[in-house]
Amino acid sequence: MTKDGVQGAAEETDQAQSKKGLKKQQKEAEKAAKKAEKQAKLAADQQTTDEDDFAKDRYGVSPMVQSSQRLDRVLVRVQELTLEKSDQLIWVRARIHTSRAKGKQCFLVLRQQQFNVQALVAVGERASKQMVKFAANINKESIVDVEAVVRKVEQKIESCSQQDVELHVERIFVISQAEPRLPLQLEDCVRPEGEGDEDGRATVNQDTRLDNRVIDLRTTTSQAIFRLQSGVCQLFRDTLMNKGFVEIQTPKIISAASEGGANVFTVSYFKTSAYLAQSPQLYKQMCICADFDKVFCVGPVFRAEDSNTHRHLTEFVGLDIELAFNYHYHEVIESITDTMVQIFKGLRDKFQTEIQTVGKQFPSEPFKFLEPTLRLEYQEGVAMLREAGVEMGDEEDLSTPNEKLLGRLVKEKYDTDFYVLDKYPLAVRPFYTMPDPTDNKYSNSYDMFMRGEEILSGAQRIHDAQLLTERAIHHNIDLEKIKAYIDSFRFGAPPHGGGGIGLERVCMLYLGLHNVRQTSMFPRDPKRLTP
Repeated sequence: MTKDGVQGAAEETDQAQSKKGLKKQQKEAEKAAKKAEKQAKLAADQQTTDEDDFAKDRYGVSPMVQSSQRLDRVLVRVQELTLEKSDQLIWVRARIHTSRAKGKQCFLVLRQQQFNVQALVAVGERASKQMVKFAANINKESIVDVEAVVRKVEQKIESCSQQDVELHVERIFVISQAEPRLPLQLEDCVRPEGEGDEDGRATVNQDTRLDNRVIDLRTTTSQAIFRLQSGVCQLFRDTLMNKGFVEIQTPKIISAASEGGANVFTVSYFKTSAYLAQSPQLYKQMCICADFDKVFCVGPVFRAEDSNTHRHLTEFVGLDIELAFNYHYHEVIESITDTMVQIFKGLRDKFQTEIQTVGKQFPSEPFKFLEPTLRLEYQEGVAMLREAGVEMGDEEDLSTPNEKLLGRLVKEKYDTDFYVLDKYPLAVRPFYTMPDPTDNKYSNSYDMFMRGEEILSGAQRIHDAQLLTERAIHHNIDLEKIKAYIDSFRFGAPPHGGGGIGLERVCMLYLGLHNVRQTSMFPRDPKRLTP
């Protein structure tokens, strides 16, 4: 090709490129113009919307509550929203449990603890289209203040605790906004076991629940469990106070292992070591020796057992009882069993809402008990197990499977979920347990069971310093470390006995649950120290 030909081709290429560039620029300019036009239109629409929104003062995000003012406003509890309040205009504060927009209306479920109510925001005289849209977009779990008229419904709202009424919303303000993404969904947390598997819906495993415990505790089931647990403590206290007991507080940092075993947490204590109390045992007894006669305490108990089972925790709440008796330790058993029966009656009579709420997610048979409480001797229990084909020695302790089997056998024979097993072998009990007066292979000790699982361990205590010293030596306990304890029996001590109850186990077994972590608010086990 000639020199002129090459030059001509290059010019054509440049012209083509410049045309392409021009087109590109034109396209970009058109795009920018369209974008600007769209933004202008949106701004205009927004302005028109703001001008048209007659309800703009009836909804929104409230300023953070910093106690700058105190409104003269009565907030009604969701639980109190019944037919008696029909046609009343009320204010309520609750969480957004669910929301569902449908055309010109939005259905909300407002939740407060274990109670919930349906609310309706609908376009009309009191609510604009924008207000409905705002309500539909509030993040789940946000806390809102709602002004609404209580209306009777024609058909019961089965999905809510307040089934006879709904709220017709006139104002709605967000008090505290939740983040849009929740670590777990509350409806998944309360789904009955097995139900999610059938239709592919999610259920939440135990670790995920515990890692996000604050949200898990908001579920109706958790709310019911821990309100019932509070009831157990209240009934325990009230019953014992009525029996003339004194509530005491005992130290949790001690100089020697309470139970004389190895399952104890050691803590640094200045220039020496101390232990976390495995039981308030020694101090309860000291109080009896100090003439308090009948004492109880409610407090944490620590066990350094590497047991990763459904019923073991490294820290749990102990409900402990100790009392002097006149002539026979069965006086103590009767006092404790009567206390337990009063608790069971109180739960049955005052906590039906909570029992039924838990039962929806975790169905179980109602808890059965007898008056007076069934008391079997250890040898009778062993005989029942042997009849059922279990091979075990006379002085062998009950294994967990054998405890459960015995519970089932007792239920079949006596129709009770609560019973006492008395006269345990001495070899399997702590050093301070009083030996049986007629057969020193056995002891004046007992366990109490609910649905085949132990909830209390107790005994007549040795109240003689000499015998106590002999038993401590037999158990290889350093006498120097328990000197103060033994010395408290040298100056006259009444015969006495008692027991320790695990609060979380009582709640778990009463409700027929399968894991003690469900009844421990922030459980501690060998693998969990948080939250």
